[in-house]
Amino acid sequence: MLLRDPRSRVLAVCAVLVLALLGTAAFAPLPFSVAQPGLTANVLGDDKGQPVISISGAPVRKTSGQLRMVTIEATGPSTDIDLGQVIDGWFRTDRAVMPRDAVYPGGGSDAQIEQHNLDEMKGSQDAATEAALSYLGDSPDKVKVGLHLADVGGPSAGLLFSLGIIDKLDGDGAGSDLTGGRTIAGTGTIDAAGKVGAVGGVALKTQSAARDGATVFLVPKAECADAKSKLPHGLRLIPVTTLKGTVSVLATLKKGGSLPSC
Repeated sequence: MLLRDPRSRVLAVCAVLVLALLGTAAFAPLPFSVAQPGLTANVLGDDKGQPVISISGAPVRKTSGQLRMVTIEATGPSTDIDLGQVIDGWFRTDRAVMPRDAVYPGGGSDAQIEQHNLDEMKGSQDAATEAALSYLGDSPDKVKVGLHLADVGGPSAGLLFSLGIIDKLDGDGAGSDLTGGRTIAGTGTIDAAGKVGAVGGVALKTQSAARDGATVFLVPKAECADAKSKLPHGLRLIPVTTLKGTVSVLATLKKGGSLPSC
């Protein structure tokens, strides 16, 4: 007589339930956002047919080299992220998986987030202009600066905007370019006093920079560790804390002098 062990039925039923739960979890939306390297833009050049930096009221220099602001792209608050995307992001160096609340701490719809980012960009541009003109000793009543960069939001291009304004108006102060003909990328907020602030996402931004030809990356000093974590080969990190210090660093770079490092 063959007896069936009832425990085997229980185990089989449990296994089916576990597989069903795993299958459901694989496709259920999770509270994460996935970020990746985004676009870069040369603030000394044009964007969609318009100069990124336009200046009136003072002579404008012809520049060489590039100053590239960098971005990351993140899925929006309404985008569903499933388990497969999360696991894929964890194992890729060109992706970052972050809690959605950390990326969008204030919540809101996609449209509200976009407007918030545009407002932050406008504030960043105003601070960048004030910091650059103050560094040069120029009056904002006489020198007018316009900044145009479509489809980009947030405050992280502030440092590069300031450097671009300085390069167009004064270069290195000795008749040459700030860049020395190089393609230099970087990130960092700026306030009206010229202080550089942290921005987040720098490990992905270094990849954007290297992809688009940069050999030097200016990074807020407080974010050195993050910048080094996925640093592309051939990209040199230079930590900065102020606008004045950044201009000095670029002058030293051209001369081949000793520079700070992360």
